[in-house]
Amino acid sequence: MNAKAQPRRLPLRLAGYDYSQPGNYFVTICEHGHRRIFGYVSGTEMRLNSAGAAVRDAWFDLPTRFPSVVPIELVVMPNHLHGILALTQPIRSAKRGAASSAPTDENRNSSYPTVGKVMRAFKSISAIEVNRILGRAGESVWQRNYYEHIIRSPEEFQRIRKYILENPLHWHDDPENF
Repeated sequence: MNAKAQPRRLPLRLAGYDYSQPGNYFVTICEHGHRRIFGYVSGTEMRLNSAGAAVRDAWFDLPTRFPSVVPIELVVMPNHLHGILALTQPIRSAKRGAASSAPTDENRNSSYPTVGKVMRAFKSISAIEVNRILGRAGESVWQRNYYEHIIRSPEEFQRIRKYILENPLHWHDDPENF
């Protein structure tokens, strides 16, 4: 094998899917080195430290930056997080002189953020604050990518929500956490 050859990363996103369209999205983001920097699990409850609280606050503050984003659920674990975000499309008024208020391809991207754009902003904002709290500068907080899943039914939404809420219950049973 060529020493310069890089392993090819498999795409994580659904090909051809418009990630700015309204819907619910399940995301998982892992800490860069799987270090436990956000707190600890005590019994069956997650106890956030100040870095974990900053991550939580950045998540629930996303609508300030993206008014069409609704953070629905979140659990910050010692070295990762799971959350559900809803993307909505607010009603827009017609532009002066426009024949229609329907979004065009030209203005759609600036009006409706994609899941990727929201996750990039979240990771950046939360990393800056986590590094400030931990007294370090420029260190990676999050892994390069994240896992996402488009939630397609109310039953799936409830199953994923339960998984998120019960995540601390299973922390000590997961061999990857030791």
